[in-house]
Amino acid sequence: MKHTIQRTILAISLAACGTAFAQVSVTIDAAKAGPVINKNIYGQFAEHLGTGIYEGMWVGPESPIPNTKGWRNDVLGALKELHVPLVRWPGGCFADEYHWKDGIGPRDKRPVKVNTNWGGVEENNAVGTHEFFDLAELLGAEVYVNGNLGTGTNQEMSEWVEYMTSDSKSTLAELRRKNGRDKPWKLDYFAIGNEAWGCGGNMTPEHYANLYRNAAAFVRTPPNAKPKFIASGGHDNDIRWTDVLTKQIKQNIDGVSFHYYTIPTGKWEVKGAATGFKEDQWLSTMKNTMAMDGLIRKNVKLMDKNDPAKKVGLFVDEWGTWYDVEPGTNTGFLYQQNSLRDAVVAALNFNIFHDHAERVRMTNIAQMVNVLQAMILTDKNRMILTPTYHAFRMYVPFQDATSLPVAIKNNGKYGIGKTSVPQVSASAARGKDGKVYLALVNTDPNKPVDVTVNVSGMGAGKATGQLLTAAAMDAHNTFAAPEAVKPVPFSAQASGGKLTVQLPAKSVVVTAVE
Repeated sequence: MKHTIQRTILAISLAACGTAFAQVSVTIDAAKAGPVINKNIYGQFAEHLGTGIYEGMWVGPESPIPNTKGWRNDVLGALKELHVPLVRWPGGCFADEYHWKDGIGPRDKRPVKVNTNWGGVEENNAVGTHEFFDLAELLGAEVYVNGNLGTGTNQEMSEWVEYMTSDSKSTLAELRRKNGRDKPWKLDYFAIGNEAWGCGGNMTPEHYANLYRNAAAFVRTPPNAKPKFIASGGHDNDIRWTDVLTKQIKQNIDGVSFHYYTIPTGKWEVKGAATGFKEDQWLSTMKNTMAMDGLIRKNVKLMDKNDPAKKVGLFVDEWGTWYDVEPGTNTGFLYQQNSLRDAVVAALNFNIFHDHAERVRMTNIAQMVNVLQAMILTDKNRMILTPTYHAFRMYVPFQDATSLPVAIKNNGKYGIGKTSVPQVSASAARGKDGKVYLALVNTDPNKPVDVTVNVSGMGAGKATGQLLTAAAMDAHNTFAAPEAVKPVPFSAQASGGKLTVQLPAKSVVVTAVE
């Protein structure tokens, strides 16, 4: 309660001095519908990594922690509030060492392997195909399964897909029934390999394209059960993968993946801390995350040349912040704190993805629980929601909404020395409920800003929604203070025919404009 009162006082006090703010103009063209923002832009990623699945989500049916089919009820409930549209599994790098038959049948008889990618810990295969589909069904989410191209075979991938999708009396379909699932599952997306340029095989794009075409030819399903196929694409500035794959693969391809992580220092060796950072790393994080827009534009330009019919989507199936791990934790578990900075990063990326909704049809933040930019952090039977979780929750109205053009005028700059970023980021859409939604982000950690909102084609009388901000750049939730950072109600009323949204420093606002 104390923290809620402090946040409310902060928001009111910032709003009270609104007349002294700089002013930005945002115009929404409500009469001009753009592409639909695919709900899967808000997709999640759960890899066998650290405590991301085991303990963080899966505790097993016999656990004293309340669960459904082995999945934690507290985590399930929180994720349902996000309307999680899709979950990617089992990796990541783990996917190219995962053999699906290790994860079926009685759990006490499954082989124990070593997770060589992430911490060298034992992997008991308690979570396999049946358990994953249970999770997806409990969440009401679509599924994205990553096939093993690295250490697997075409036959193994083909048999896995048959096991999941066949309604026949084949040996594999009967094995699925024996293991407790009568009807086949709906397999929405299937990827052939992951990061083939790195942990997935250190390949060239030309070599991978040949392997992809060969593998995809043998991954067969009943005609009405064919998943969308995803090719493993490039990362960062290496956009040649997108070029080669969209030139050389013309069948059985619905998407090319792309990976980009936001690192404050830009250096993998020393990335920067999740908390306790100075303002220069706030700025570098903003600048590095906003580079996503330029990277997507470069990829889309190649795709428009090679695939003018726009049949193939760009799937940013790994993105988010990557910091140095928390002191005292296993370096292979990638556990990091999550602060207000991460929520601002998430919102900036959402706005970028919306701008490219015609090609960007799926993204998957890394990762869902306890790993990298997580929605949720757990400690045994305890759970907290992160600022990133709250950003996802605020943006739920944008799932499957129709994007609307937004023009920003008089936008300021936030910067230090010669480095700067735009102060305000904005995105708008007409939700499935018919309302016009506006998302605003203030990247400046020091200065609030007034944003005048105009909606062409309709008057803008008021705005109601939620505001996420905090006093400190690295404000975060802990098990001792689980609600230190959370949204508060937000509203603005038009005056003199003008609607002005008063945007506090380092904040995210999502509001319905009426």
